[in-house]
Amino acid sequence: MATQVTDEMIEAYQRDGVVLVKGLWADWVEVIRAGIERNMAEPGPYAAENLKPGEGGRFFDDYCNWTRIPEFAEVIRGSDVADVAAALMRSTRVQMFHDHVLVKEPGTSKPTPWHQDGPYYFVGGQQTVSFWSPMDPVREASLRCVAGSHRWEREVLPTRWLSEENFYPDPEKYMPVPDPDSEGMRVLEWEMEPGDAVAFNYRTLHGARGNTTQNRRRAFSLRLVGDDAVYVDRPGRTSPPYPGHDMQAGQRLREDWFPYLR
Repeated sequence: MATQVTDEMIEAYQRDGVVLVKGLWADWVEVIRAGIERNMAEPGPYAAENLKPGEGGRFFDDYCNWTRIPEFAEVIRGSDVADVAAALMRSTRVQMFHDHVLVKEPGTSKPTPWHQDGPYYFVGGQQTVSFWSPMDPVREASLRCVAGSHRWEREVLPTRWLSEENFYPDPEKYMPVPDPDSEGMRVLEWEMEPGDAVAFNYRTLHGARGNTTQNRRRAFSLRLVGDDAVYVDRPGRTSPPYPGHDMQAGQRLREDWFPYLR
């Protein structure tokens, strides 16, 4: 494994639900940048623009494109990300879930709202990891994660980013979206270079500041799962939806759609 993963990093990931991995894709930056440009030029069916009329800039995101964008497939298969994921999750196996591109153009003041990924997904289990990696130097628009939030007893209510409305029934089963800054929570964030990555658990509460700089903020995310991950039923349409998957609660994710990377 070329990327150094220390015992301290593994302990921090298990304790805080998030850790910085320096240089994870430092050798793959140009490949990922090319993939992002291809993705933006040829959006997939889940592509979205996340600004309301009158809001400045551009906030583009899209996911589940790695099977049609060769640059993404090359990075996923060719880098040591699966070995890094296995070490952080303390998992023997590593299974693909999906890729995600998020681009905030200069002057995009809208922040990424606080949320946990887990409630949007049909995946249950403790061994999960998402890698968020900027393809541009980040000083002010980095990912922000609440330490220890992956161990909260209740999940945070999922909402739609644009309308800010919840979309699952029985919202009382979830905790309201908190305001970590005003509530004094321990928020971790880092200045990052292209190819650095923040690794975080699917249940870690996270968000990002707007990009009020004059530089682009292109980010590539990869979501992977480990040994204990199984399909779970959700009370509404998940994101990604993956229609027609035919999986039942408690089953491993189907390998033809979600291949093992190690």
